[in-house]
Amino acid sequence: MFSNKWIRLVFFLLIFVAGLLVGKTFFTKTASYVPPPVAMNHFDQDSTQTVTGAQPLSHNTWEVKAGESILEAVKKAQPGDLIRVFPGTYKETVYIDKDNISFQGIIKEGKWPTLDGEKELNDAFLYSGNNIRIENFKIQNYKGNAIMGQAGNNFIIRNNWILDAGVYGIFPEFGKNGLIEHNILTGIEDAAIYVGMCDNVDVRHNEVFGNVAGIEIENSRHCLVENNYAHNNTGGILAFITPGLPIKTAYDIVIRNNFVVNNNHENFGAPGSIVSGIPPGTGIIIMAADDVTVENNIITGNNNTGIAITDLSMGANLSNDPESEPNPDRIVLLDNYLEDNGHHPTGELKLLMTTQMLDRAPDIVAVGGGTGSCIRNRERYITFGLGSWGQCTTTDTRQLTTMMLDKPVAPRTITEQEKGKLTFYGICAGCHAYDIRMIGPPINAIKAIYKNNPQGMADFIAAPTHRREDYPEMPPQNYLSPETRLAVANYVLQLEEDTKR
Repeated sequence: MFSNKWIRLVFFLLIFVAGLLVGKTFFTKTASYVPPPVAMNHFDQDSTQTVTGAQPLSHNTWEVKAGESILEAVKKAQPGDLIRVFPGTYKETVYIDKDNISFQGIIKEGKWPTLDGEKELNDAFLYSGNNIRIENFKIQNYKGNAIMGQAGNNFIIRNNWILDAGVYGIFPEFGKNGLIEHNILTGIEDAAIYVGMCDNVDVRHNEVFGNVAGIEIENSRHCLVENNYAHNNTGGILAFITPGLPIKTAYDIVIRNNFVVNNNHENFGAPGSIVSGIPPGTGIIIMAADDVTVENNIITGNNNTGIAITDLSMGANLSNDPESEPNPDRIVLLDNYLEDNGHHPTGELKLLMTTQMLDRAPDIVAVGGGTGSCIRNRERYITFGLGSWGQCTTTDTRQLTTMMLDKPVAPRTITEQEKGKLTFYGICAGCHAYDIRMIGPPINAIKAIYKNNPQGMADFIAAPTHRREDYPEMPPQNYLSPETRLAVANYVLQLEEDTKR
């Protein structure tokens, strides 16, 4: 009979061969600024592949060359147009409030079209339109986000190279039916790829390294995280519920065929932010999300633990929200390869290891509540907290090919009140909770200052001054229109404590 050692070796080799077939380029990359491969036929606009939900390229093509403005091309463009950007450095923020606009970087002789915020600008691309495509750009040195979407459906973000671009790298919010693929991101102080309050999104074939969080699926549903390489982050891949947001749930998330390796980077998240509480050395973290399947991942070299499943009691800087169910339910752990994790656990896990007299932390740790979860072949792993978990009857998720929809989603109609709400949660809520300190002061303190004075708050949003030494200076949000700033102020002032945001 074969020993357990030989069984594990054969299992690893099978996963390794499968991994090579779906992501063989990942093992040849190093933790350096290596650009993503250029899309084939990227000079031919008509041959660029389209995917579900994308509108065909049509009508006019606008060319932007070094010394010109991408935003000026957006102002001229009509729905269905293509904006092609040639190599050069573009120091601007590109706002897109039109539908069916495609941005295609042209890469010549290794030179990229580069958006550089010079640590002065907040965002590179900020879109609210539907059917937006952004591909083949290098984005660096922004303070807020590289690419952020607000309520834009049917988006495609691919083949971009994002370096040190602020709080979030790629951040779609309130979007439906999206694709994020073949991007490389590093140096992000929160989440490199952050899918927030979205539905039907595929995140695949990306490399994320040197960030606090590599890939985060937060308060989102129907998401596929596949064939990504997450290494040298503080935490590799996260599926979270954050209380206090308008969407209260996160479920139907599949994390499979990823390489989650050596995520031991020190946590450099902004003090007070939620991710600042992520312990270094954690491969995959599931916090309060439901119906999450973890399958066929290679998870190695993560010093804290390979997979951590927890309820909201373990989260840092979270608002109380009675509408957010705090437990991770119906988690499905199928066959994964976990090896060489848990050698240097931190915090509560280190204490747990000591009390259990273990020489290293378990491969899989579950703490807190939750029901209906299962694991396949439990005996392969060192585990803790899985006493009530059953044996999975499901063997794989091969029948699932995408979470995207087979037809484009209709655009959302946004009222003035919704505009304030969406802008608040997209821009403000990352720093301000209702009743606790985060990066910025709590909302209840801000309301006390600006009671019955929404215009005063709107003016401060555009041109803030540093009033309190115990908080960092707020960056100006003067790119928001006066109407949007006032809508945000009105929304903030009507927030009540029971909303907790």
